[in-house]
Amino acid sequence: MTQNPWTRDQSPGPQPPSPVPTQPDLTPRGPSAPQHGVPAPAEDQRLPKFAIPVADTLWWVGVHGGAGESTMSLLLPGTRAANHRWPIPPPPVPTPVILVARTHGSGLRAAQRAAIEWASGVVQGVAVLGLVLIADAPGRLPRVLDDFADIVGGGVPRVWDIPWIEEWRRGEAPTPDNTPDEVFEVLESIYALRASNPADYPAPY
Repeated sequence: MTQNPWTRDQSPGPQPPSPVPTQPDLTPRGPSAPQHGVPAPAEDQRLPKFAIPVADTLWWVGVHGGAGESTMSLLLPGTRAANHRWPIPPPPVPTPVILVARTHGSGLRAAQRAAIEWASGVVQGVAVLGLVLIADAPGRLPRVLDDFADIVGGGVPRVWDIPWIEEWRRGEAPTPDNTPDEVFEVLESIYALRASNPADYPAPY
């Protein structure tokens, strides 16, 4: 991830002056480390784990089937999809991960379970940077789901929202041409976060 591939190409010729870009706000909004006293979910409610040789990239952890972690890995080359599992490197450096879920009820409940599992401290060797919520339908979320998403988001450092994208639903691969500006902003924020010093993010070992 030495270069951000999600920068819109500029057409040749004179361009109108553009405003100075603002730096993404990387300040955590929720807890940035596991918390003492959080009870772990039952074993059958936890995500499985798999070993990785070294914490050398950002992993997307889909918390349920069809969450969209493969799409996120396509959006940001150099990152990997963990396929609904926690990637666990050897000590001492934790691997950075971002949880991924859809915004329907079952997706939000799965995100909440994964956040609680991480917060309890039973997942050693990962640094959860935040949660990506991918719209499961066009339009605004129903109030009950919107409120629940706020509750779930309060249990992780950051939340990013990906809107409904009809081209992706039709099976088109995500490209800069069919990706709206909101997604570019999410990717820029995540890229900047990953490019900071991920080894500083706390994780138990």
